[in-house]
Amino acid sequence: MPTGLLLINLGTPDEPTTPAVRRYLAEFLSDPRVIDINPVGRSLLLHGVILRTRPAKSAAAYRTIWDGERGSPLLAYSKDLALGVANLLGAEWHVVLAMRYGRPSIADALASMEAAKVDRIVVLPLYPQYAASSTATSVARVMELAEAQWDVPPIDVVPAFHADAGFLDAWQEVAAPALAAAKPDHVLFSFHGLPERQIQKSDPTGSHCLRSASCCDSLGPANHRCYRAQCYATARALVARLGVGDHTVSFQSRLGKTPWIQPFTDVLLDELPKKGVKRLAVMCPAFVADCLETLEEIGIRAKEQFQAAGGEELTLVPSLNATPRWIEAVAYMARRHAARVPT
Repeated sequence: MPTGLLLINLGTPDEPTTPAVRRYLAEFLSDPRVIDINPVGRSLLLHGVILRTRPAKSAAAYRTIWDGERGSPLLAYSKDLALGVANLLGAEWHVVLAMRYGRPSIADALASMEAAKVDRIVVLPLYPQYAASSTATSVARVMELAEAQWDVPPIDVVPAFHADAGFLDAWQEVAAPALAAAKPDHVLFSFHGLPERQIQKSDPTGSHCLRSASCCDSLGPANHRCYRAQCYATARALVARLGVGDHTVSFQSRLGKTPWIQPFTDVLLDELPKKGVKRLAVMCPAFVADCLETLEEIGIRAKEQFQAAGGEELTLVPSLNATPRWIEAVAYMARRHAARVPT
């Protein structure tokens, strides 16, 4: 009997149209781990504000990056990754891709596992840094659907891999030639943002996260599940591996008026040219596949903003996508977690 490997990424609309994006956002933003406020407030915010205006704007953004043949870049790259990992692992494994929101769904992935008669399922959420709004909600959905079945196979979850050597090796292999070609004055490590309250809710002590300027300088018992601290840990590791000089860690994609973790990417894009930065390279190590947040938010909008502020060139370093080293890293994490590491 094969071992199942379930690769999960966040999701994407079926097409870059307003109705399709509205369906996707309705599912995504209805999740109480994403908008973690009381249900009545979440419903009013979602249906009274967000879904009235955001779908059209997001659909227009998606159209700027949508591939005429392969569709969503996130889905296309994720399919390539799953295929590459399946080929590398061989017949002893049944590899399936799912999205937490949208399609292919986790429900369909679990049905595929059942049809393949897997003896166990290894779940690998494709989020390098842990967050309740990505990792936890994906794992919770798997468990919710699995427990509804009559027979529940053993399920193991690969933890966040922000410091995994294979993950860092893959980024180094992608970034080194890109940075050599770009010759940047400054490197920006731009991670997806989160509301501050979500960071603090993952602090078991209630007294460490965001309580000082140095709270993310190292990982320990108080912040071992802190998304922001894990982002800084990834950035420190990549700086060391790549020999990066001047650099900054920042956070993008904030939504609404509640406090989000800082520093903000969009604010820095205006400030860096005033400090003499003309050539900026941006790495986005929270994303293992290029998507709306990298290709459109950074590759298009951030570039325009940086140049309007006086910068000359912004280079987006490509994500890991389905590069051979990343395929190897994912396969190794799966094998290692299933205790099938080749000797």
